[in-house]
Amino acid sequence: MVSQVVIRKALPEDIGQLTGLLNILFSIEADFSPDESKQRRGLELMLADPEQRCALVAEYQGEIIGMCTAQLLISTAEGGKAALIEDVVVTERFRDNGIGQELMSAIEEWANNQDVKRLELLADRANTPALEFYRKNNWHQTQLVCFHKK
Repeated sequence: MVSQVVIRKALPEDIGQLTGLLNILFSIEADFSPDESKQRRGLELMLADPEQRCALVAEYQGEIIGMCTAQLLISTAEGGKAALIEDVVVTERFRDNGIGQELMSAIEEWANNQDVKRLELLADRANTPALEFYRKNNWHQTQLVCFHKK
């Protein structure tokens, strides 16, 4: 099945299916709540600037079954670009088939082509399967703590 999955850049016509994936993700993460209008607006902004942002999808037989996004930042610590990886999600029935790994490899390739010095992501500390996935794929937990303010 994995050989039939296509990893490609997201298109504006994918936004409806992508908001469904974000609904799954934001239902898992304690810090976020699904809100289709906000997610649609965020995706439109992601797709509007392909030089600074990348949204990738995993498609199987016309259905989008996974996604991930990245945005470029400047890291003073690295003296160059960093990429913030977000929105990593694969529908439950397609998990454990290497699709998440394919998405992450493709987003890393995009970042490398942008001359990124460091990749970073945030993960919900209670999402054990996600944490295990990242560790298994050579991501390392830092000592930093995330704060946010609205």
